[in-house]
Amino acid sequence: MLLLTTGKRKAFEATVYNKDVRAAVKDNKSHDFFSDFWADLQLQDVLASDETEARRLIDQRYPAERGFVVGDLVPSQP
Repeated sequence: MLLLTTGKRKAFEATVYNKDVRAAVKDNKSHDFFSDFWADLQLQDVLASDETEARRLIDQRYPAERGFVVGDLVPSQP
């Protein structure tokens, strides 16, 4: 969990998984590129000025075109 706040930037936490990895693991297989780790929900942190920017940054880092699904996005709590 990232709790650092710098200037006007705040820490946000997102849940992310990869639907293609999840489907492969369900079929007792592995994804060609991504680790089985991505079948489960992962917490990912991002620093942003607001929730809109945080969502944009997370979506860039974990693109839907590559199978990633971003769930909840909330401000990190101390």
